[in-house]
Amino acid sequence: MDRRSFLRTSALGFGALALDCLLAREAGAAAPSPFTPRPAGFAPAAKAVILLMQSGGPSQMDLFDPKPELGRFDGKVHSERVEMFQKGSEANRLLGSPWRFAPRGQCGMELSDAIPHLAGVADELTLVRSMHTEHNNHTEALVMLNTGKIFPGRPAFGSWVSYALGTENQNLPAYVVLRDPEGYNTSGTLLWQNAWLPAVHRGTEVSTQGAPLLNLHPAQPVAAESRRAQLDLLARLNREHQRAHPGEPDLEARIRNYELAARMQLAAAATLDWQRESPATQRLYGLEEKVTRGYGLRCLMARRLVESGVRFVQVFPPVKPQFQPWDTHRNVDTELAEIAGYTDLPSAALIRDLKARGLLESTIVVWAGEFGRLPVSQNGLGRDHNRNAFSLLLAGGGFRRGHIHGATDEFGYRAVKDKVSVPDLHATLLHQFGLDHTRVSFPHHGRNETLTDAEVTGARVVHELFA
Repeated sequence: MDRRSFLRTSALGFGALALDCLLAREAGAAAPSPFTPRPAGFAPAAKAVILLMQSGGPSQMDLFDPKPELGRFDGKVHSERVEMFQKGSEANRLLGSPWRFAPRGQCGMELSDAIPHLAGVADELTLVRSMHTEHNNHTEALVMLNTGKIFPGRPAFGSWVSYALGTENQNLPAYVVLRDPEGYNTSGTLLWQNAWLPAVHRGTEVSTQGAPLLNLHPAQPVAAESRRAQLDLLARLNREHQRAHPGEPDLEARIRNYELAARMQLAAAATLDWQRESPATQRLYGLEEKVTRGYGLRCLMARRLVESGVRFVQVFPPVKPQFQPWDTHRNVDTELAEIAGYTDLPSAALIRDLKARGLLESTIVVWAGEFGRLPVSQNGLGRDHNRNAFSLLLAGGGFRRGHIHGATDEFGYRAVKDKVSVPDLHATLLHQFGLDHTRVSFPHHGRNETLTDAEVTGARVVHELFA
């Protein structure tokens, strides 16, 4: 009988339990830090993503996807009964866009005059007009865009990137969330959860108002030497406690986060201090104007973070005039103009600034909402939700410049040519990080889970989007 069998069969098996405990301790002691940068599977085109999350569902036919037939048949009954989310579209009457489209840049990409600043960087953009998703409700569609499926409880895209690649800066998290300091958009923290990935890969909220991180510094000033000694003692006590409780991922994550917070105390203040930027840069992002200041600060902070080695930054829109500000149910003219006024200039400034600093080649900017809008009117002037078609923008990170991919039908209701699903998008973005979406996995409930679950979703890399 070998030793393992003896331990397993004698003394009610307690010997085997003790052995497992010892082995777990050894494995834990040898395990590398989850923040350690890890190599990609193949040569990556990008090393960071900035997701400009446009909560509410931007209207594709009023921003990115001109439909002359909507104007021609304005007020006429649509020949196809559309899928509605709310009441108010019962008449099924087509609604022409109040916005004017024109060719932009050398590429001639047609964009709306609702977004003049983004239109000004058209030659840097990849416009995907053939996106589609699986749900017409905000929460489900937002959860899908950020986690790959409509059901809460799965890791966010940023968590997968952190898990697969770590961070290039040991003094900052791999995954940072920048939201409006005044509140949360629809679905809140559901959109940056780690779920069953190790807890260290959850998105870390950083504020652009007041202290970037709550409780980062002690209430009373402490000399640097004394603070270093305190932190060293705390680290030793934490590790002794961990050795007594092996195999506890939440405990490991808590210790790692405390250690990261300690490093941020000592080294991260310069990265998070946006006021060090030149007056010209602050003007570029609209920090001098009340309307664009809040979102502009978040876009500027996103650039500073990726410049310092953060892998994934998630930027959320204002919570005013509402917490899902692109949700234009009442009036697609006035409501769209208001939220575009907050976000258009800073979004374009981010792309311009990244390019000027040589960062756009290695950084992917994604401008996306959770779904699109219907071609028929709601209550006469607004548009309801549409899961069957929406548009999004990509810039940098090896994507084709000044390129339009895919198309919708004549009224913009359905994606009909070169369709791209949300799992396709995730597979494509992971590819640009040098990662195979079918191989980046984590064991959970008896199966190796992935972001795209390609065997179920049929997710594929959209190579046509690459330069």
